Amino acid sequence: MAPAVADIEDFVSGVLPGTDRVLVLGMGGSSLAPLVFADSFPRREGFPLLEVLDSTEPEAVLAAAGQGDLSRVLFIVSSKSGTTLEPNIFFDYFFARVEEVLGNRAGDRFVVVTDPGSALQKEAERRRVRRVFAGDPRIGGRYSALSNFGLVPAAFAGADVGELLRRAGEMAVLCRGETPENPGIRLGAALGALAREGRDKLTFAAGPPVARFGMWIEQLIAESTGKEGKGILPVEGEPLGPPAVYASDRFFVGIGGDGGESGALSVLSRAGHPTAGFPVADPLDLGAEMFRWEFATAVAGRLLGINPFDQPNVQEAKDRTNEILQGQSTVDSRQSRGRVDEDALRRLLDSLKPGDYFAVTAFLPPTALNEQRLNRVRLKVRDAARVATTLGFGPRFLHSTGQLHKGGPDTGVFLQVTCEPAASVPIPGKPFGFGEVVAAQAAGDLAAL
Repeated sequence: MAPAVADIEDFVSGVLPGTDRVLVLGMGGSSLAPLVFADSFPRREGFPLLEVLDSTEPEAVLAAAGQGDLSRVLFIVSSKSGTTLEPNIFFDYFFARVEEVLGNRAGDRFVVVTDPGSALQKEAERRRVRRVFAGDPRIGGRYSALSNFGLVPAAFAGADVGELLRRAGEMAVLCRGETPENPGIRLGAALGALAREGRDKLTFAAGPPVARFGMWIEQLIAESTGKEGKGILPVEGEPLGPPAVYASDRFFVGIGGDGGESGALSVLSRAGHPTAGFPVADPLDLGAEMFRWEFATAVAGRLLGINPFDQPNVQEAKDRTNEILQGQSTVDSRQSRGRVDEDALRRLLDSLKPGDYFAVTAFLPPTALNEQRLNRVRLKVRDAARVATTLGFGPRFLHSTGQLHKGGPDTGVFLQVTCEPAASVPIPGKPFGFGEVVAAQAAGDLAAL
């Protein structure tokens, strides 16, 4: 990618004068790296605010659309395959909104990142978008952070993408070394060997300046290893507790700051849990860390005896969703509307046993408040049952941990949380709106599970 840096930076500098905000419209591999970059790099003077939309919940869509003058927003529509439902309907919705303001010049406010020849590229050309950046078909979506899918948004955030790649290159050289110090093999060997011993709950303690880096690793690990009844469960966003709340199925990893060498991680290490620490003093080190984790994931996959480059079960929930949207199947209308069946919930929680994990799958607006509320739920369950807990907002998690939920070990206990959208929000050219989409995605995931 190094030869492409000058072109990316020239393009960004040409767009900056008329741009206050950059909104990435993506999902999974095309949205998580930009999310991490947006959170990790402080906003630079003269650069736009970088944001990401990867939720079909109507409230989230309206919130993304309602901030400021749409004629000064640059939209990056990002999808490797060009056929992913969510980026395509985001494109339809926001293009129509911008057309209301700019008419036939709406394409000037859109950039597309997709693999060559995709349906999305053809639609981008038809709509005369400002620029199409090509993906590399040889790179899988969750391994694409250091390609145009991550670098173009990072450049708009004011990151030095050349330095990001340079540090990644240094790590790549180290990972080619045939010595015990090879950082990718060391980490991958630990991941794979510990998982085979039953410590398959990889628990992150991430801190500044890369506090949400675990969100990106979560997809990488879960989608790469969760198949054929095997898998490593990444646990992101679960605050560390005392040793007493953990069983013997954890591997703790500190990322950021001093790598967790002080504080709760060191307490867990002294209690006999395996731990590892990766200090990160500068967000630009994300280039090196992303490569390290990609390499290690491939090594761990080899040790687990699975293919770390496919995702055979992701399609299951997509197929169920499409059947519902096309009227070939129906949403179960018997779901309780705002009423909790306490007996059923108690039976669910009572079913938890050692080695299980408790997954909260929330088809709600992915707000900080909702995340705080649901984290309180998962921590109560963790402390009471001593099991690993995860929290995923739909449809984001369908493209990451969703693969492990369906293809990994049969140890998941799931609490799905849905809500009645305040409004459907129509999608131009479609017989359904975002409200119907998110309801179908929740029902489709439930059916697949």
